[in-house]
Amino acid sequence: MKTQPTNPKQAGSTAARPPAKRAEPKSESPSGIPGERFQISDLCAILESYLEPRDVADVYRAYLFGAEAHDGQRRVSGEPYIYHPIEVARILAAMRLDAKSIMAAILHDVIEDTPTAKEHIAEQFGTDIAALVDGVSKITRIEFQSQEEAQAENFRKMLLAMASDIRVILIKLADRLHNMRTIAALKPERRRAIARETLDIYAPIANRLGVRQWAAELGNLGFSALYPLRYRIIDDAVRKRHGNRKAIVEKIRAAIVGQMEREGLAAEVTGREKSLYGVYRKMEQKHLSFDQVYDLYGFRVIVDKADTCYRALGAIHNLYKPIPGRFKDYIAIPKANGYQSLHTVVFGPFGVSLEVQIRTHEMDRVSEAGVASHWLYKSGERGSDPAQQRALQWLKDLLDTQQKAGNPREFLEHLKVDLFPDEVYVFTPNGEIKKLPRDATVIDFAYDVHTDIGNRCVGAKVNHQLVPLRTTLRNGDHVEIITAEWNRPSPSWLNYVVTSKARAHIRSFLKNQKTDESAKLGERLLATALEDIGADLKKISEETRNALLKTLKQKTWNDLLGEIGLGNRLATVVARQLVPQTEKDEASRFLRLFRRRSQKPKEPALAIHGTEGVVVNYARCCRPIPGDPILGFLTAGRGIVVHTEDCPNVVRYRKHPEQWIDVQWEKNIKGVYPVYFRVEAKNQRGVLASVAAAISEQEANIDSVSFDERDSQYTSMDFTIEVRDRVHLAHIMRRIRALESVVKINRKKG
Repeated sequence: MKTQPTNPKQAGSTAARPPAKRAEPKSESPSGIPGERFQISDLCAILESYLEPRDVADVYRAYLFGAEAHDGQRRVSGEPYIYHPIEVARILAAMRLDAKSIMAAILHDVIEDTPTAKEHIAEQFGTDIAALVDGVSKITRIEFQSQEEAQAENFRKMLLAMASDIRVILIKLADRLHNMRTIAALKPERRRAIARETLDIYAPIANRLGVRQWAAELGNLGFSALYPLRYRIIDDAVRKRHGNRKAIVEKIRAAIVGQMEREGLAAEVTGREKSLYGVYRKMEQKHLSFDQVYDLYGFRVIVDKADTCYRALGAIHNLYKPIPGRFKDYIAIPKANGYQSLHTVVFGPFGVSLEVQIRTHEMDRVSEAGVASHWLYKSGERGSDPAQQRALQWLKDLLDTQQKAGNPREFLEHLKVDLFPDEVYVFTPNGEIKKLPRDATVIDFAYDVHTDIGNRCVGAKVNHQLVPLRTTLRNGDHVEIITAEWNRPSPSWLNYVVTSKARAHIRSFLKNQKTDESAKLGERLLATALEDIGADLKKISEETRNALLKTLKQKTWNDLLGEIGLGNRLATVVARQLVPQTEKDEASRFLRLFRRRSQKPKEPALAIHGTEGVVVNYARCCRPIPGDPILGFLTAGRGIVVHTEDCPNVVRYRKHPEQWIDVQWEKNIKGVYPVYFRVEAKNQRGVLASVAAAISEQEANIDSVSFDERDSQYTSMDFTIEVRDRVHLAHIMRRIRALESVVKINRKKG
């Protein structure tokens, strides 16, 4: 429903505004419950409380534009689409954001979901609003190889827009918040996907920007959509506990109020209930039962100024004994999102431990709205606000990480890691405070100071004591980095860094390096590969080398060796290109190899990308068979050794990614392959015969069998049999498991 102003050209006049109140038609909500809809007139009434009349008129003009653009469109719930932008604007209006933010919220889906171009919005409402709308819009005109790549590119686009205007993310968060409020209309699989993204990305971003009110609601909504049963169980448990402890909570609140009055401190004291998602995360992360989560309720003490906060802290500690090590001063050292407060955990009455937060009115406003609370829509001093400066610096670091990321998957990994910073505070030699995630190491600190310092660090002093680079930092540590010009990042560093910035810079350096180390490794690998085919690297002529460099488009021989050392090229392939198979020595060696392998049972052909004719061996530790997920490793003297992905011996190879090879089974494989499994059965007469008969029924041969009698009642039998593939093995194991005497059967690896 649209209402035309009497004279829309007269911006700021009363004629350009909608009626003060209109009839609100009844309509079906997404949940199916009839209710009243929030109308544009209601939004304008809210905006009038803090915006100028001309700004309200501009918002109404944007509404008319958006309503016309979305005319005829409906949401999945069946309601007219324009209701969604109005609700998003309402969420932002509750935060008292400026007129341009409200207008952009109303228009936020116009570019993405209608034929309207960004230039048309700029022409009608100005470049600022067009940039905000474009920053929130997804990239829809580019085809991506995967959903993950599309998601990463959309986040990258949004981050770029956020870096120039923080309001972009506020609009996006409000958009996601209303989508989550109405998510029940979607199909279950789509609902779960959006809920997962909300918990992984949007709720943490809201928390990182200090908009705790939105973060808590996004967390609860995402939790209820992703794990509805768990949500209901915890909700019921909290309700029961709330009923039992309501009187206790009120008694504690009254005791705190009385203590403040006795100390002559004016304070507001309120009870705080932990969010259901917060309860769930604490149970999951700390492996607690619900009954072990004691801080379902906390208390907030709000005073007039920072000095009074510390006096109030003393009053609380005089009333209830503090728990050692559970006090945090976020006033002296604010969180990265600008949050300030004193936190203390005390022994309360009735055997309950309580968390008490003490802050000023201004700190309380910031704690609920974060960056949004600092949007100075009148003074024009937005850039000078400390919270926004911290947020913009975080975005700048995130964009730098994105540029270093090699692929969308890596970028999303960095983003998720960066969004969950349980912080520690450490000091540089000159007394500067650095905030790092919990479990951050010396290397994380070095990269936080500067990329060059991270790349060249060789050691560190923590509290004036020499420590290794993998040392985990703790609150209050004084850290001094020792550097050397010759040092370079090591792949092993990736095993113990936790910050996305450090991880991205290390990976970027390792990917782009052409160091002597990689060249030397490549030389060793190539020499071994040539030796396997009866050739000598030292005897390869300069002419042959240059011809190969031209073919492979490599500038120098060192560059080629570096490519081999970094795993970008296979040494076995380069060796065969240097010494063609037509040579006599190669032919005779191949013939011997063929004769030796022809005596073995036929093995599956492997599709090894670009490595036709390479020697392939199958690990005896896990005995891979067709259908198993597999990994290949380049091993000196044995060619490519294939393991199953879950083989215990694979763990040691994960520290040497330069040896990994991409392998896969051919589609149509013939032959039989040995596999090993154990059968535990009751110690009865004829049990071996019945198991052997079951194997024979499935057309499989037994290579070997051994016994291990556990006791008089049970025995273990280890079989090595020949199967065609994983499906064949599954049929055999299912048949054996059906035997009455068999207690357990499992395939053994490692």
